[in-house]
Amino acid sequence: MRPIVQETTRNSGTPTRTYALGLLLGAGFGLLTAYLFSRSSEEEARLNGGQRPELQTGQLIGIAVAAIALMRQIAELGKPKKK
Repeated sequence: MRPIVQETTRNSGTPTRTYALGLLLGAGFGLLTAYLFSRSSEEEARLNGGQRPELQTGQLIGIAVAAIALMRQIAELGKPKKK
């Protein structure tokens, strides 16, 4: 008879651990970034009489392109090195 439960290998939890680590690091990075942005925006508003600076579309596009480039670099870490 075949066993109902298959033996687990050492690497069977690797994707789950990778997702959990990515979730924690991403949430931490996002929280830190939001805090720094908020603090900077509040200071700028204080210096400009209570008016917060507006976000420019070009700035948001630049940040999005940089984020995509960072994701591509992280994805490349999982590939084997070429000789």
